[in-house]
Amino acid sequence: MTLQRNENLSVASWEDFELMGFEGGPEVQALLFVVFLILYMVTILGNLTMIVVITLDARLHSPMYFFLKNLSFLDLCYSSVIAPKALSNFFSSTKHITFSGCATQFFFLSLFATSETFLLAVMSYDRFMAICSPLHYSITMRPSACACLVLGSYCGGCLNSIVQTSFTFRLPFCSSHRINHFFCDVPPLLHLACTETALNELVMFGFCGLIIVGTTLVVMVSYSYIIVTILRMCSTAGRRKLFSTCGSHMIAVSLFYGTVFVMYAQPGAVDSMEKGKVVSIFYTLVIPMLNPLIYSLRNKDVKEALRRLGQKHAAT
Repeated sequence: MTLQRNENLSVASWEDFELMGFEGGPEVQALLFVVFLILYMVTILGNLTMIVVITLDARLHSPMYFFLKNLSFLDLCYSSVIAPKALSNFFSSTKHITFSGCATQFFFLSLFATSETFLLAVMSYDRFMAICSPLHYSITMRPSACACLVLGSYCGGCLNSIVQTSFTFRLPFCSSHRINHFFCDVPPLLHLACTETALNELVMFGFCGLIIVGTTLVVMVSYSYIIVTILRMCSTAGRRKLFSTCGSHMIAVSLFYGTVFVMYAQPGAVDSMEKGKVVSIFYTLVIPMLNPLIYSLRNKDVKEALRRLGQKHAAT
């Protein structure tokens, strides 16, 4: 550890952090452990099931399910960045995480969460092309184009992650190093800084706000055209099927964008750590758990694929 003097403040660099987590005695910690464990196990089971079913069933080898498989992969990844460490800390007396471990956790969380933000916008564009321009769909959403859209989502997530991580972890942190959260995130880390953080807050709100507003506009414009196109359809059954399919995506988008906006794209987010912990549970554990349930329970093709896979497994 290197100690530096910054006026009258003791500043510790490259020292372990302590994740304070949630307040409460052993009973509260045990209850939270059970809740987190259940959420994480259901998340793993649901998203792995979606990935396996889409991979093995040839009837689901279409752009929509290609994007859905990547969504499940991202949900699985960024919940796994958070949950194992949080679970181990519930019964740990130290709750330490190294400086490099904290930076790594933050980098991958930002990478996967931002990539999902872009991917949800890509999925809305895919539905727009399928419903509003079906004759051009097979050409526009050809496999190479789909791969480029997914790759672009990951590149956008990587860029934001590099910027946020470099701006956050170049700050000098106070010697307490106690993070008022259950994982390493920007708002609680800024509270530990022994210097002015206006630039960091501006970068966080600017980048996150731009990403969320930009992708939200893509979603809103796409679904505005989709809704108009569906309402013009003569077939009631067709309208019902399309509304059901698109409704799943809108539910997922509303849940994810809403919680991320509350946490990162409004100025008051940095000053409300307790609220931030609750909101963070939703986008790191609850939403990744709900996404496969939303898409499987509301999707006839996925349910039939699950049935076929079950029958094939039973036959063997």
